[in-house]
Amino acid sequence: MFKTIADPADCEVRPVILFLNAKNVKPAEIHRQFVEIYDENVMTDGMVRKWVRQFNDGRTSVHDEERSGRPSVVSDGLVAKVNEKIRENSRFTIRMLCDEFPKISKTVLREIVTNRLNYRKLCSRWVPKMLTDVHKTKGFGNALKFLTRYSEKGNEFLNKTVIGDETWVCHVTPESKQ
Repeated sequence: MFKTIADPADCEVRPVILFLNAKNVKPAEIHRQFVEIYDENVMTDGMVRKWVRQFNDGRTSVHDEERSGRPSVVSDGLVAKVNEKIRENSRFTIRMLCDEFPKISKTVLREIVTNRLNYRKLCSRWVPKMLTDVHKTKGFGNALKFLTRYSEKGNEFLNKTVIGDETWVCHVTPESKQ
């Protein structure tokens, strides 16, 4: 009969309540239509009545109001300080940062490092110090093959070249762990 919409957001449902309320549709009928189009768990009948009451009292915004709650510890200054500590030592761990910032929890520091600064975990097991003659010969041979194909086919060869996903890591200086 109707096309159903799965799992709508609250900001999608409330404008419909505002619209149907403006057309003088009763709250029970609004809820019935919601169950028809969305699903049974979209909004309870009581919540529909609450929103209709608020819209009748003059509310025009369909978004949630600001709520009081615990203020965020994360500030731009703190993010800058954490970034500075990371740049001082590129082999940092979250535990080391906890020692530097004892008043800030490990979870908050992890959130700053991963979400705000976009650093990712990097573990390199083998970093070549010097290439052997075999490695140099293979690299030279591969470069010659690439140049030969490019000189034969030109830009058509480059258009068929596939580039893999890259990982960008800020300020990495690989060092030996020995």
